[in-house]
Amino acid sequence: MNTEIIQLMIDWIEEHLVENFSIQDLGKAMGYSPYYCSFKFHQQTGITLKKYIQRRLLFLASQELIQQPNLPIITIAINYGYSSQEAFSRSFKSMYGITPYNYRQSKKLIQNYHTLKLKKEIGDYMIDGSKKIELAAKQENRQATYDTAILNILNGEFMYHDFKSNQLMGNSDYVPFNEAMCSNESTYPIFSSKFIKTRATGHKSTPENYIKKVWAPLKILQDKEYECLVLWFGDDMFCQINLLTILAYLEQIQYKGDIYYHAIHEKNYSINEYKLTLGVYTALYKDVILNKRYQNNAPLPVLHQGIKHYLDLSNPANPIRQFIQMNDALTDNELLIKLMLLFPDYGLGDSQYNQLINDHRRLHS
Repeated sequence: MNTEIIQLMIDWIEEHLVENFSIQDLGKAMGYSPYYCSFKFHQQTGITLKKYIQRRLLFLASQELIQQPNLPIITIAINYGYSSQEAFSRSFKSMYGITPYNYRQSKKLIQNYHTLKLKKEIGDYMIDGSKKIELAAKQENRQATYDTAILNILNGEFMYHDFKSNQLMGNSDYVPFNEAMCSNESTYPIFSSKFIKTRATGHKSTPENYIKKVWAPLKILQDKEYECLVLWFGDDMFCQINLLTILAYLEQIQYKGDIYYHAIHEKNYSINEYKLTLGVYTALYKDVILNKRYQNNAPLPVLHQGIKHYLDLSNPANPIRQFIQMNDALTDNELLIKLMLLFPDYGLGDSQYNQLINDHRRLHS
């Protein structure tokens, strides 16, 4: 069963998503046995049919909770295949760390989970004209509110150069956060000599190079007083663990200004804005990144999702590890291309995926 047929299967699922179809219905439509459809879907997408359908239904339900504020939650629950509001709430909270009712009231951010596409499409990962207008409007709002300089902290060098070279937030200051906090060990306090040495060792670098690449751009927070920080981080796991680290660091230095999180979906540069309040992120950083545990107490659903992905990454049953195992015959480069496409919710880069591939090859050589 090739990629085109799997994509047809995904398209059929999307067309019938809220119809409570069976796997037998899918198999009949595709001309294959239900078991074969289920196996090949899992093999080529890295996610089971059941889990994919559940995640898509919950994401669509989350959108309807906001777009239809007067529609009873029980109606939405039934519309998306749940037998009761209680069952819907349990599933929703497990996925997003918040109940449907509280999500509707707060409109807090969740991770986008769009239709799975097995091939990169023209227009992905590009800023179009409408997004530039949206960015300009946000820049004007910030400039009108704050008299002093605004600092934009951007996740990674690519986004930093994109924003700075195009002056996407006007003449504000820009710095990158060039880290991958979802990889390797860490310590506290953040950016202490021990932290720098530990992180540099994990990245197979020297403390001097780490300081130059990661810490030096952020020292501006010590040298200049900012009334407002705008944090530009994606909604994937990679970005969320980086965001958690930055927020814990801001608590560490007792930053007193306003903080806005602009959740930017890097596939199409759609933006959600959320004003953050410090006070919980140091404890969360220590629990999650240092001790690898989680109490389901993240203040944002999108951070809750990122943390769960992060802690699950070392699990042998993790979907990325399972995908590598199920597609062992592919070359490293073929695996890398597929992993980059299939798991945008993790947001990992070449080095992280290559490490996972190498770990698998080494264990099974």
